[in-house]
Amino acid sequence: MIRVLLADDEDMIRTALASLLALEDDLEVVAECRDGAEAVDEANRLEPDVCVLDLEMPFLDGVEVAERLRHTVATRCVVVTRHARPGVLRRALKSGVQGFVPKSRPASDVAQVIREVAAGRRYVDPEIAADALSAERSPLTDRELDVLRAAAGHATSSDIAKALHLSEGTVRNHFSSILQKLNRSTRYQAVDLARERGWI
Repeated sequence: MIRVLLADDEDMIRTALASLLALEDDLEVVAECRDGAEAVDEANRLEPDVCVLDLEMPFLDGVEVAERLRHTVATRCVVVTRHARPGVLRRALKSGVQGFVPKSRPASDVAQVIREVAAGRRYVDPEIAADALSAERSPLTDRELDVLRAAAGHATSSDIAKALHLSEGTVRNHFSSILQKLNRSTRYQAVDLARERGWI
């Protein structure tokens, strides 16, 4: 039996998927979570075989959940999303996500992806993979992307410095570099561009 944790802040989608997966003989849904923080707590407590994580959730997104769990529990993660931007796929794979699936796929397909991932294989939706290969790469360093990702939540430079264990001066230097590379005049314009291109 493959033990599955589901995390999605949209109740209808989460409960519908849970009901459909419960019809599969080899799958057991052991937890349903409404946000990323709850998913981390429950995954550490229950140690499911596979976590199916919505990309966009409150507190922590699906990729951030996978990144945290990679260091604490032997579970494998599948991210599902409506907006499968290529940059997000690259970030997900780098964070240890083993499966990446659009929400447009039927529950039977998600069930099969769960089986593949539980068996130790990796699955990326073919269309998402093709888009990722042809997409423009970010000119920003990983650390600059971390800073920009933190800024997307309207955090102050001080907040970003504390969260990323940097000095405020270093954060300001990163923003200066980001704005120059992206040819933007404010951090919010830079965030919008990075989101549009799928870099964060």
